[in-house]
Amino acid sequence: MLVSPSAGALYKALRDKLKLQWCAGEAGHGRTLMSSMKGEAAGSSFVGYLNLIRHNQIQVLGLEELEFLSGLGKNSSTDTISNLFVNAPVCIVICDDNKVPDELLHEAQHSATPLFVSELCAESVVEYLRYYLAVCSAKRDILHGVFMEVMGIGVLISGPSGVGKSELALELITRGHRLIADDAPEFYKQSPDVVVGHCPEPLCDFLEVRGLGVLDVRAMFGDNAIKTEETLRLVISLKRMSDGEVIQLDRIQGERQLRMVFDIDVPEITVPVIMGSNMAVLVEGAVRNHLLLLRGYNGSDKFIERQRRFIVQGKG
Repeated sequence: MLVSPSAGALYKALRDKLKLQWCAGEAGHGRTLMSSMKGEAAGSSFVGYLNLIRHNQIQVLGLEELEFLSGLGKNSSTDTISNLFVNAPVCIVICDDNKVPDELLHEAQHSATPLFVSELCAESVVEYLRYYLAVCSAKRDILHGVFMEVMGIGVLISGPSGVGKSELALELITRGHRLIADDAPEFYKQSPDVVVGHCPEPLCDFLEVRGLGVLDVRAMFGDNAIKTEETLRLVISLKRMSDGEVIQLDRIQGERQLRMVFDIDVPEITVPVIMGSNMAVLVEGAVRNHLLLLRGYNGSDKFIERQRRFIVQGKG
């Protein structure tokens, strides 16, 4: 679902990050960006420096823009400031902790246009606003499972209900890995080849384990057991298998395939759930091996090459 934030929501979300103060136009807190926000283009389409031709919905004024306004004659300055408000911008941000011109302050209050002042430079404000809006407008979806940081990468543990995902997650947490989201992690496409997952606010910090109920992981294990978000790098699919199915598994390469998430191929490893198996060790092993593959090292290929060499030497 695409999110079209209001001026009030922008201020609440970015007040600390951008060191914002709300100076005028509080009545316009409900102004929202156009609903046509789409993907990465949203950030650059709706945020920009003072522009009276392409009416940006978030107008950013830094030192150069304010010097330009102050250098105009009185009539020209009045006309320029009036023109700034013609298309009802969502908000105006004055940067570098500059003093707001009285005429601009009056017009913002009169037209109920939210006017913010930031201590940061205009370049930083524009860059961060574009990034924030791109994230807000990104395509999102829920992928059921437990999303964790294991060995420093984002791993989605998936599988049918009752297969043991939460129990496995609990054991991984006790081994020093970190929980991001249980049951319903939300993912969004951050860039053409990056998918990021995080936890919906109502579920943050909690893990439901059959027989134990809902556990507060942060309270039990501390802040270091929780991570806010992470890039999805690997999917571990847990699957119950019969003895016959286990025998059919590829004993050299394992069960590796690709899973399509937002048109991005994410590696997926199928791990059989067998009575007596230490699933946490298997997951750690799968992640360690995946990291080696990312570095260009393939243990299976090395094993095959060694066997081939011994066979050739034996024939010689």
